[in-house]
Amino acid sequence: MQVYSLGLEEFCEENFSLIGVHTTLEDYKLAYLLNRNLATHFKKSTKDLFFEEADNAPSFSLFNYYNKNTDFEWTLIANSSKRENQTESNELLLTAETKSYLIPEKKKVDFFIKITGELAYEYIVETVQKVKKIDQVITCYTIDKNTLKSKDFLIF
Repeated sequence: MQVYSLGLEEFCEENFSLIGVHTTLEDYKLAYLLNRNLATHFKKSTKDLFFEEADNAPSFSLFNYYNKNTDFEWTLIANSSKRENQTESNELLLTAETKSYLIPEKKKVDFFIKITGELAYEYIVETVQKVKKIDQVITCYTIDKNTLKSKDFLIF
């Protein structure tokens, strides 16, 4: 009798496509422009993405959109988070800024667009081309999630 065992990774594997966006825009402005150019309806999530384990945990802004017709869930995620740390030294209040990254190996990417669902490659290419047409977007491209060391941070 043959026995087939399932590995833990088979249960945890989420099927999604990832697009990297380089821009100087603020998150809300990018979400607005994506809504205009992609016919999406991104809305600010009630909670940002943060990691509770860390002290002074960084938080990454999230915008969500769910398309009922295609059963695709879209998420716009900021890749960086800035925090101000204040310390007292000799009766002076010093402020230093700390920048954290969601995906450290992609520090130059400003935002990720995560599309969850069974997607045709042509659909992703078409979406990338539409995003590239936005004047304020410097560049945009697909990212192979299997090459990321920190891809687990994108599963939420």
